[in-house]
Amino acid sequence: MLAIIGGTGLTQLANLEITHRQVIRTPYGEPSGPMTFGTIKEHEVMFIARHGYGHTIPPHIVNYRANLWALRDQGARRVIAVSAVGGIRADLVPGVLVVPDQIIDYTHGRAFTFFDGNEQAVTHIDFTQPYSEHLRAELLAAARQAGEVCVGGGVYAVTQGPRLDTVAEVNRYQRDGADVVGMTGMPEAALARELGLDYAAIAVVVNAAAGLGGSAHAIALEQIGPVAQAAMARVRRIIECVVECDGSQENAE
Repeated sequence: MLAIIGGTGLTQLANLEITHRQVIRTPYGEPSGPMTFGTIKEHEVMFIARHGYGHTIPPHIVNYRANLWALRDQGARRVIAVSAVGGIRADLVPGVLVVPDQIIDYTHGRAFTFFDGNEQAVTHIDFTQPYSEHLRAELLAAARQAGEVCVGGGVYAVTQGPRLDTVAEVNRYQRDGADVVGMTGMPEAALARELGLDYAAIAVVVNAAAGLGGSAHAIALEQIGPVAQAAMARVRRIIECVVECDGSQENAE
């Protein structure tokens, strides 16, 4: 089953016909909220809002382990994560959609692995390619089918939050090779890999990063919401095309 993790601006899927919601208990505590189950184009999908359905959970407090565990426990095998980010690369201006292919993790103090019990064997995962290449390709194909421009590839710098970055920090990310900056890409991607889930992301650029473009002197926070809302309508169309493609493949089989 396909699962969607909604980020800033995507606390619900307007094209999801909801069948029921369910509170899930996990060994890692409470997820961000009840799991929402439903259908898109008559195909089953599950959804959870990363920051809670009232957008009350900041990025450094999100229980990423509980969210991913709950999704897998309820039958998810593929996860599309949606995140709002700031654009670092010059062409990644507000409103652009990006399907990143790499991550740099600048976070700290987050519960970042399932393999930290005293009686568990030391376990390493291959994280050379942090996203599922197959699911990334599906997202880009779905974007083309939906008539939406989506940038294929980019390095996502994941920062601690909840504050936004300084100009000096953005300069550092830029030197490190980052293209966008956000706060929720890790440990989410690594946890999905540990659970064997196919995971890919759609990063929605909602502002220029600090010191760049329209954020040269300050980030206009009041403009982020409208940009995110407009872009999320396009994200929903892409997700709908992914679901339709999955359904076509299932029928062919």
